[in-house]
Amino acid sequence: MSTALLARTHLDWLESEAIHILREVAAECARPVLLFSGGKDSCVLLRLAEKAFRPGRFPFPLMHIDTGHNFPEVIAFRDRRAAELGEELIVRGVEDSIARGTVVLRHANDSRNAAQATTLLEAIAEFGFDACIGGARRDEEKARAKERICSFRDEFGQWDPKAQRPELWNLYNTRVHPGENIRVFPISNWTELDVWQYIEREGLDLPSIYYAHEREVVRRSGLLVPVTPLTPPREDEPVERLSVRFRTVGDVSCTCPVASTAATPAAIIAETAVTTITERGATRMDDQTSEASMERRKKQGYF
Repeated sequence: MSTALLARTHLDWLESEAIHILREVAAECARPVLLFSGGKDSCVLLRLAEKAFRPGRFPFPLMHIDTGHNFPEVIAFRDRRAAELGEELIVRGVEDSIARGTVVLRHANDSRNAAQATTLLEAIAEFGFDACIGGARRDEEKARAKERICSFRDEFGQWDPKAQRPELWNLYNTRVHPGENIRVFPISNWTELDVWQYIEREGLDLPSIYYAHEREVVRRSGLLVPVTPLTPPREDEPVERLSVRFRTVGDVSCTCPVASTAATPAAIIAETAVTTITERGATRMDDQTSEASMERRKKQGYF
């Protein structure tokens, strides 16, 4: 083996695999789109897309399915980052699906996280997307561990974990009939630690809430729930002001921070290296019950 190959780090190999996947999708699919929420994983995808396609434009637009209940810091970052790249950003909102009557919530302040599936399927149909590139990773959650790199969805947008296509020798089947699509996960084989090591190596900018900051929270069901107009404290819950950071960002109504003083990628890497709880297990209220399980939502069209 050559000295150059021996000098490559595990991040180099992960990066090369992801770039290969992005180029394959761009070459094989008629109308792909990259899902960009402003979260850390989609920020990594943007850097990988830059390395795959610059100095040209991306061969796909960016798209965010906005719940309308996102953290304002993340939405501001999303818009700024897309403008810096000079790439098209499509935003479709759960609010629009509610107005059309395709999404019906039991209560106005219910989590809209799962409802994104309906809005995503509507956007796929509107633009004729045949491949949606996302930042999901297999280490995040058991259902996501069942996904292929190119995960097939039928004409109803549904996922069948028992009918996945084989991907032998890094060969990806992107063939779909009209109305069908695939979800593509270039960083499937990355871990949360890999993501943060890559963020540090590449000097990637992220929304500020990923780093330690003081915030009012209440303790509920083993989680630190941020105090917001959507998640007010209950009568018996004392409000505390703690140093926290978000390991993952999503709908305000279901996303919780963790106690932390880590204010740099290096400090977060040190924390991540010793944690025993997955990022979703530690931070998502809607992942705490089987009723709202990720697998059920994915079968209905979720990311």
